[in-house]
Amino acid sequence: MLEEKSDALARMMAEHMTLPFPPGFRGRDIEGQDMVMLDADAYGYAMSVREGPLTEQRRAALTRLVAVFDKVLPAIDDEYASRYYTQVRGMVVSAAEVENLREE
Repeated sequence: MLEEKSDALARMMAEHMTLPFPPGFRGRDIEGQDMVMLDADAYGYAMSVREGPLTEQRRAALTRLVAVFDKVLPAIDDEYASRYYTQVRGMVVSAAEVENLREE
């Protein structure tokens, strides 16, 4: 199960890298979140999960990141950006699932 989830995460990350960043979202803050940094943090955490187990502190930060997406997504007023960040959130959730499977 862990290998399957990890492979799915790798596919999500590869797909994410093919998507253009939403126009007009560079330098934009939504609900106090810089949208470029949110995107970068999400990919960075996903990459860290792929490379190996996270520390307790990084695991907690990954959980908080999911909550940030839950706050930000409803405030996005652009259709493409909403789809883009929904996909990024899915990548973060997948990373958290992989990390949780390591704990079992």
